Amino acid sequence: MAWRVFLVEDLRNMHTLLADLFASIGGLDIVAISRTEAEARLWLDEHPGGWDLAVIDLVLDQGSGMGVVSQARRQPCSGKVLVFSSYASPGIRAHCLSLGADAVFDKGEPGEFIEWLSREVRGPPVCA
Repeated sequence: MAWRVFLVEDLRNMHTLLADLFASIGGLDIVAISRTEAEARLWLDEHPGGWDLAVIDLVLDQGSGMGVVSQARRQPCSGKVLVFSSYASPGIRAHCLSLGADAVFDKGEPGEFIEWLSREVRGPPVCA
């Protein structure tokens, strides 16, 4: 069973890059993409249990991914919550983890992100 991915990212070119990455890893299907904090929060409210993995950028067209991280964590049967951002400083990383993120990755160093995904999707989705 494929993991259902909720992508919170404002840059369209990143949508394509991540979709290609997920396809190359296999077992990851994007079920929704939100470009703003408000869109992401609304989608989460309307789709409880509708995702297994949230990949969240911190800087969005409007709002911040920080609020999305904490809301995603509060969802019933919340899946894994990953932050994938260009602003993953040690302080930001610690704050995201305190909000409930499972892991935080820097876009400038995608190797760890790819390794984490490759390792995790070998198992069944969290909410399966």
